Amino acid sequence: MISRGGNKLKKTVSVSQTYPRLTVYAEENYRGRSRIYRGNTGLRNLDNILDGVESLRFFSTSSNATLVVFTRPNFQGGFRVFRGNTNLRDLDDLIRGNDVESLISTNERLTLAEIRAIRSNRSLPSGYTLV
Repeated sequence: MISRGGNKLKKTVSVSQTYPRLTVYAEENYRGRSRIYRGNTGLRNLDNILDGVESLRFFSTSSNATLVVFTRPNFQGGFRVFRGNTNLRDLDDLIRGNDVESLISTNERLTLAEIRAIRSNRSLPSGYTLV
């Protein structure tokens, strides 16, 4: 509370956080330039972001949060699923010897069937930001 001349004014502060929060880095081990994405997001080609994304940090307050990384751009190829908070210090050779080329970051629990549908349709569900 702020007191001013006998009158008490109540000061309200609101902070808006949108999860999940995905921070991508231009270099391995969370170094170099970085960019932050908030909310349900699909990054269709990591080579076009920061001249290539080499590491990332994925944070959410939800245990259902899902990070899906793909071996090819546009959510194609093989994929690997991470649930909850995830730090990946090196995206090279992460998926059966292949680099990560695209990814989906969401606060929702994506099922394997939903991930395969995204891969088949090459499109994200409504409510996602496509980068």
